[in-house]
Amino acid sequence: MAETKNTPVENTRTIEAEDRITGFWQKNSRNIIVGLAAVIIVAGGVAAYKYFIAGPKLQKSDEAIFRAENYFRMDSLQLALNGDAVNPGFLKIIDRYSGTPAANLSKFYAGASYLKLGDFKNAEKWLKDFSTNSVQVNARAKSLLADAYAEQGKKEEAASLYVEAANAFEKDEFNAAEYLFRAGYLYESLGKNKEALDAYKSIKEKYPRTERGFEIDKYLARLGETN
Repeated sequence: MAETKNTPVENTRTIEAEDRITGFWQKNSRNIIVGLAAVIIVAGGVAAYKYFIAGPKLQKSDEAIFRAENYFRMDSLQLALNGDAVNPGFLKIIDRYSGTPAANLSKFYAGASYLKLGDFKNAEKWLKDFSTNSVQVNARAKSLLADAYAEQGKKEEAASLYVEAANAFEKDEFNAAEYLFRAGYLYESLGKNKEALDAYKSIKEKYPRTERGFEIDKYLARLGETN
């Protein structure tokens, strides 16, 4: 009598599982391959971008702004802005290396350059577009933008921004006191004596040993505030 072989339950389950996996792969292999290829392409693209594009772009932008900064320090502002026959200036760096730290910093320099040149609209344009996480540089940028506003007759906007600049980096006593004084002076010229007094009092309370602190009593007295 022939011997009957029984397939163990475990083997049956394994075969069924393999059939399901095989069937799934046969039905979906193309989509899986395409999906994996897309992941590989994206990952490779990101790595290639960082290595072949972003890296060299950062290096070139750093080299370019170094030369433009030299012109700025020399007060050769047109060359700083527009560059020379070989080196780009801040405006070209902003355009050519958009998205880099150098391009962002070039906006600060461009705004400061235009301010010195008396082009207050362009100074306002670039300083408003500049951003930074450095509290000290942020305070300076706000004060320069306030200067541009003040020169255009936007006194209230300027005064408010001077106060922001003073509060942004209070450790810089000399400049913080100066910003508050400018704010108070502008508020006073607008007839906003309360706001002017607030600014002057802040100088007296926070920065009494600065140049503005030594002379602030006469401005307070002018507004009826006496010791």
